[in-house]
Amino acid sequence: MKRRTLELWSPAIGAAGSVIAYGHWGRPVLVFPHEMGRADDFESFGMIDEVADLIDGGGAKLYSVASFDSESWSDKQIPLEERARRHGAYESWIVDQVVPWIFDDCGGSAGILTTGTSLGAFHAANFALKRADLFPQALCMSGIYDLSALYGWGERGDAMYFNTPLDYVPNMDGDHLDWLRSQVFLLLVCGQGMWEDTTGALVSTKAFGGVLADKGIPHEVDLWGYDVAHDWPWWRKEFAHHLPRFC
Repeated sequence: MKRRTLELWSPAIGAAGSVIAYGHWGRPVLVFPHEMGRADDFESFGMIDEVADLIDGGGAKLYSVASFDSESWSDKQIPLEERARRHGAYESWIVDQVVPWIFDDCGGSAGILTTGTSLGAFHAANFALKRADLFPQALCMSGIYDLSALYGWGERGDAMYFNTPLDYVPNMDGDHLDWLRSQVFLLLVCGQGMWEDTTGALVSTKAFGGVLADKGIPHEVDLWGYDVAHDWPWWRKEFAHHLPRFC
């Protein structure tokens, strides 16, 4: 399998972030790691091996990025609103540096599938909803779509609101909502077993699916069994099952 590692400088962050590219051809897939994860986490936890045949066969090219959570969502010393503002720097890196590099690597613009597990699933959904022109599809595994449920203290302002899909999606309307309905598709996958309940992922996935349904935004909710845990062995199975649908 073709594998390349690079560091892309972000003026917004003031540092370089890691990107690992897997594959030689196929649908571009932007991979977000779990909380405070590294760019090589999907590889380290066997997710890349699980879809190796698809990658080697030219069905997909995966671009796995490092997280910025330790400076934003996971920094418990700062209030929610400041964490959301800091997330804006990560958003800038993805949109202004990572996406152009992916387009150049693919020989032109192409609809990028976003994916991730746990907090990475939040990123996958949030980027798709906010920038469906770049990310028209998202594969989200065991996500939580209102981070205040996990990380909260402090007042919520505009920055937090516009990074909380369970807040901003219900208020969408008009031409933008019509455009989004024609542009985006989200697949929400979650188990119903160990840790999916205690992390809040199962409740959040169901609630998010309901909000998307109320707004007529194309989506699918795929709930796996009561033996399916919030953990890598099951995410590998979910990833291998669903990724070929998009490639």
